[in-house]
Amino acid sequence: MSSHDAARTEAAAASDKRRWIALAIVMTAAFMDLVDATIVNIAIPSIEKDLGASFGAIQWITAGYALAFAAALITGGRLGDIYGRKRLFLLGTGAFTLASALCGFAANQEMLVGSRLLQGAAAAMMVPQVLSIIHVTFPAHERGKVFGMFGAIIGLGAVSGPLLGALLTQWNIAGLEWRPIFLINLPVGVAAAILGRKFITESKAPKALKLDLVGVLLVTAALLMLIYPLTRGRELDWPLWGYLMMAGSLLVFGALVAYETYKTKKDGSPLVELSLFRVKSFAAGIAVQLTFGVVLGIFFLVWTLYMQIGLGWSPLKAGLTGVPFSIAVSVAAGMSVQKLVPRFGRKVLQAGALTMIAGILFYFFVAGRYGTGIHSWQMIPPLVVMGLGMGLIVAPLTDAVLSEVPKEHAGSASGLINTTGQMGNALGLGLVSVVFFGTIDDEKLAKAPTEVGAAFTNAFQNSLGWAAGVLAVIFLVMFALPAKPKQHLEGGDVEGDGDADGGDAVVGESLKEPVLTH
Repeated sequence: MSSHDAARTEAAAASDKRRWIALAIVMTAAFMDLVDATIVNIAIPSIEKDLGASFGAIQWITAGYALAFAAALITGGRLGDIYGRKRLFLLGTGAFTLASALCGFAANQEMLVGSRLLQGAAAAMMVPQVLSIIHVTFPAHERGKVFGMFGAIIGLGAVSGPLLGALLTQWNIAGLEWRPIFLINLPVGVAAAILGRKFITESKAPKALKLDLVGVLLVTAALLMLIYPLTRGRELDWPLWGYLMMAGSLLVFGALVAYETYKTKKDGSPLVELSLFRVKSFAAGIAVQLTFGVVLGIFFLVWTLYMQIGLGWSPLKAGLTGVPFSIAVSVAAGMSVQKLVPRFGRKVLQAGALTMIAGILFYFFVAGRYGTGIHSWQMIPPLVVMGLGMGLIVAPLTDAVLSEVPKEHAGSASGLINTTGQMGNALGLGLVSVVFFGTIDDEKLAKAPTEVGAAFTNAFQNSLGWAAGVLAVIFLVMFALPAKPKQHLEGGDVEGDGDADGGDAVVGESLKEPVLTH
């Protein structure tokens, strides 16, 4: 081997090592975001007690994060395309870490809600860059493996969030009670920012794009008009203005589509790349992502309230009860993309939806059968079935949605994927007012506190019924997904191992621009 060939081989190995380290960094950030979302649910009773938080404030602590996240995700993804995905990732990670500190030191419920809104907005800058960086760094033939790992991380985050939240709350470290659930983000965020600066390769759209400020205002207004009334509806006794706002949001969404069409023709720099919706796999996947987000938004919050308030379980007991569910998600997600999807295609996702429905109906029966005397081990079978179903959906769905997206629109597509999931999640959290709290008579419980367990069990069963119904809709929408997602992108990808420059060359060639390495 010549010295030149040896140098190229060494450079390729170093490049390959860099991109896998970069993958670990961005997945850590995604893990931190996921843990932060799930860790809060388990600590809600402690927060309620310590700050005297109302049910409305509790919803805002969870739904406010999702609302700010959803409202800013599309903008965050597009900013990555324009100014650089690495730059936005580092900026978002720093802001998320700062917001976590503010949450941890919140003096009252108002400060906590405000800090959670800031945290959601910061996550909206950080999270879209995760999928974008993966999308432009790894060639299509490797992406199945990467998204399988991503799905496993989702499951691991679902395990770690409730367990970590339960342990930190139960231990009451230094008398801080629930506050360490936010403060634990500080060392992780600082490490991700430092390592990300060194190992993540910068990338952006190949042509100069401008930020579409009118589009930002329209999409933010539309999302707020839709989700805010759902979140506050029950607390305010469903005022007329709430219904008017939700109806008006449809008009604003229509205005957004019209303006983005005009913007595309004018200068080719829209906030929302509408051409993506002409890609069948992307459009169908977005619809599935939205409705699946509704299911998750409903289930995880009411599940926590049911176990901790309805059944009177400790945070640790509730957290440990969720471990079998999360392990099942990780196992199914890890094998679905690599082993099952290449052979069975969209049938894997549809099998996941049917499996989740079966698990939910099983849980409905078990909750009703054992009532307030139910034990953790009696919940394990339905939770495992649900977890397997969820794992068969989460990883293959991301792979299917992004499989045919051009790399120059990676940020926009990633922002849209995350936005629709979070919008669905926020819608689900808003619907908790209807499907869970709407079945609980507060005045009756005030007179007969011994009936709390039965009331929460009935409300939980009602919520499960709604979740099963939404999953049935998801199953039908999945027929619009391609039978088997393509494993290449428009414009081609560097396939095989013939590229001596490794992952960085893939980015450079696909984007036709200089790649900055720091």
